[in-house]
Amino acid sequence: MRVRASDGLLHEVSGLSKRVLLQALLVSEGRTVSHAALMEEVWGERIPAGVVNALQAHVSRVRKWLRTIDRDRDSTRLVSYAHGYQLVLENARLDAADFQRDVAEAARLREHAPERATRTLRSALALWRGPVFGGRSGGLLCECAATRINEVRLQALESLFDAELAMGRHALLLGELYQAHMENPLRERFCAQLMLAFYRSGRQAEALAVYRRMRDRLGDELGLDPTLELRVLEHRILTHAPELRVARQQTTLSAVS
Repeated sequence: MRVRASDGLLHEVSGLSKRVLLQALLVSEGRTVSHAALMEEVWGERIPAGVVNALQAHVSRVRKWLRTIDRDRDSTRLVSYAHGYQLVLENARLDAADFQRDVAEAARLREHAPERATRTLRSALALWRGPVFGGRSGGLLCECAATRINEVRLQALESLFDAELAMGRHALLLGELYQAHMENPLRERFCAQLMLAFYRSGRQAEALAVYRRMRDRLGDELGLDPTLELRVLEHRILTHAPELRVARQQTTLSAVS
């Protein structure tokens, strides 16, 4: 976890307890977090003796650290209340908030400005440097936030691939789509997009092989069949349905939507 200070320098958040505490306050987006919730985030079920004093000590360390990286000391502050703590950011910004704002903006642009929407999505996705919180989320509060933010990321990827496929860039997308599908093997949207990209690239056999692997995995791991939409797409690939051809004004993947 890194923070860019008012002087433009990047600062690593060192210390597991300090990082988890700061994460919990940040994902609460300015809301007050109770003492009990923060204790659970930092220590889980292993609450130590003297936990109230220990929490206060961690809060004191976070306050001190914030003062060292922020010249404008009124812009970011950690406020104490009788029932909890609140991190007031004022002019500070979170990458996660910027990311979600850009994804929403791309959704508004997609119909009338697909190129701009694509650029906006790629810019937003470039903010990612790895798993949320580095894969070490902490307690339930941070885990829920990490799950929510990662789902927005996956939906942004799906939207990006839809937009690129609609503009006939299927051949250029194959590598990215294959990676997304392999990293999320039970997510049927990536499977459908990869199948369509293979088919439009003249690789029908590979498109059908992707479907068969997905069908087998769903059956083996979840005891489920592919969705109707995915089965329809397979049939249309088998029959070379004309609606699978690239059409600029056509909604991407209309065959499976």
